[in-house]
Amino acid sequence: MARTNSRKTQGVRRQARAQGNSRAVRSARQRGQSIIGRMLGMLPFTEEQLQKTFTVLILGAALVGIAWIAQISGATAVASDRFAHVASNAGFKLGRVEVRGTQRMNSMLVHERAFGQRDLAMTRVDMHGLRDELLELPWVQDARVSRQLPDLLVVNIVERQPHAVLRRADRLMLIDTTGVELEPISRSDAAEYMLIEGPGAQGQVEALETLLDAAPALKSKVAAAEWVGNRRWNLTFDTDQRLALPQGDDRSAAALISFAQADGVHRLIGGEVASFDMRNPPRMYMHVPGRSERQELSLQAQEQGDNT
Repeated sequence: MARTNSRKTQGVRRQARAQGNSRAVRSARQRGQSIIGRMLGMLPFTEEQLQKTFTVLILGAALVGIAWIAQISGATAVASDRFAHVASNAGFKLGRVEVRGTQRMNSMLVHERAFGQRDLAMTRVDMHGLRDELLELPWVQDARVSRQLPDLLVVNIVERQPHAVLRRADRLMLIDTTGVELEPISRSDAAEYMLIEGPGAQGQVEALETLLDAAPALKSKVAAAEWVGNRRWNLTFDTDQRLALPQGDDRSAAALISFAQADGVHRLIGGEVASFDMRNPPRMYMHVPGRSERQELSLQAQEQGDNT
């Protein structure tokens, strides 16, 4: 009888110890959860942001795992498709495009190319390929494409600056400082820009800008420029007076500077002279309507007279 009571007593003690261990485990878990909860509460993130962050981390870990498996098995394409499917199902799918930096160009042209990748997982968006497509647009000088998870594609555009109007045989084209054609322009809208014409003139736009920089006082008065014989310029001022310059970068720049100096003394622009010919500097020939002979002004003689 005593032996039976001993077994019961031992059984009760084991049960008590087990219950005590269970309570200790639950208490430790509660303390651990409480500590983790307090630590998470101290972070400067909302619960939604934390969930998104954990989702990104999980997807990143999945990508690493799939890439590792693909490397071992050689199934790279299958792994890429699988990851794209996982990302798309998780909400990481192209849904919005934000275009920044456009002022003159039609931003819908950017949207059309970007949304050509709609229905793709964000991991499948070819940002380099999209940038190359955007650089083919006339107005786009540069472009940057970036992803903002989960579904936003941001496109930053650097536009070309309109500089002048190029006269084509059948239309007028707005161009930038390098001669790149931007878009057709009406005659009325073209009035605010310098008109450039002549065979091969498009390739000389930068050289023309350098030439005009040699005489800043005249630059704002030049309304049109004609590239003649693929070798020299005729400039037309806003007074409809024309100046013929010699060929060669240095000679044409020197002639333009001399003309600017003569204009400062004689007020040539706005006067009765219809055209000026400086193709044989330092002499300048002037044509006055109604007179049979051209007047000749030797800038060299003038300079010598000013020095005496």
